Amino acid sequence: MNRPPIRAFGPRPCSVVVCRGCCCGDPRKNPGTDHAGQLARLRAAAAASGGRLVVRTSDCLGPCAQANIVVVQPSTEGRRRGGRAAWIGFTLDDDAVDDILAWTEAGGPGLAKPPATLELQMVDPPKN
Repeated sequence: MNRPPIRAFGPRPCSVVVCRGCCCGDPRKNPGTDHAGQLARLRAAAAASGGRLVVRTSDCLGPCAQANIVVVQPSTEGRRRGGRAAWIGFTLDDDAVDDILAWTEAGGPGLAKPPATLELQMVDPPKN
């Protein structure tokens, strides 16, 4: 039986995973944050990126004490150049979203240096 050749998937874009689990996105925990507005801005940027950015949501990612958590994952090219997922905590205002969008627009992990303010917000991922 002849099978078609196995092909690799195309290049993966930079992606942003937004935690919307037990604490992140909860107006009772962070009442001054426009959680829906943040997600809408990220999704609008992804839609306008021409496929260079993908935004997803996830159930609880773990570091609840640092809510809201956003994980910026490198593109295929960013990973080839050594980029790794960056866990960003305390994503609670428009400035944090602005910085995430600027970083991903510049290429994200492995392709561009994150803004200094994001570096201060980076947290360790949970240990398995």
